[in-house]
Amino acid sequence: MDPISAILAFSLAALLMTLTPGLDTALVLRTAAVEGGRPAMAAGIGIATGCLAWGLAAALGLGVLLAVSETGYLVLQIAGACYLLYLGFGMLRGAFSRRDGAGPQVSPADRRHRGAMGWFLRGMFTNLLNPKVGVFYVSFLPQFVPQGVEVISFTALLAAIHAAMGILWFLALVLATRPLSAFLKQPSVTRAMDGITGLVLIGFGLRLLLERRTG
Repeated sequence: MDPISAILAFSLAALLMTLTPGLDTALVLRTAAVEGGRPAMAAGIGIATGCLAWGLAAALGLGVLLAVSETGYLVLQIAGACYLLYLGFGMLRGAFSRRDGAGPQVSPADRRHRGAMGWFLRGMFTNLLNPKVGVFYVSFLPQFVPQGVEVISFTALLAAIHAAMGILWFLALVLATRPLSAFLKQPSVTRAMDGITGLVLIGFGLRLLLERRTG
């Protein structure tokens, strides 16, 4: 397989993975609906940054340590699960605390600034603390690295392609919420979005925490 064919094959596989609904999609959709497009894109860029980091780790061989180390995998699994549970319960708490309309008053500018940085970090750590992402990159990317190429740079290129696709997908999700922004900003809808996304995050966290590693 020559480099061009490898890039095209990987791009098709990466596109299918990107469009498959999952935790990343739920996180970005909720953020776009509740907090706006800028924080949502910050979360998406954070997720893409996590993908780039995992791709670089796979290229450098660091990801192999995660793939073969039971202890390393377990530590990252527990940390990732706890982080998802923390985010999920935080959203549920926020949904219930806003039921009476009460809550701390924050200026729109301050909320946008803190929200963008906060959601970038949330997106990045959600990705980095998921050991399944690391193992997936280690096992998946090498299949598309042809012989005769510089492994590190080519693997990094593939990871960058996947990250770029993710950002474009997140941008499409954000734009799709624009026509419904007035509806989505209603307090009852916001509480519902927080509650649903919180439950989704808790579900992913529990599944990650209880999942036994195979292979």
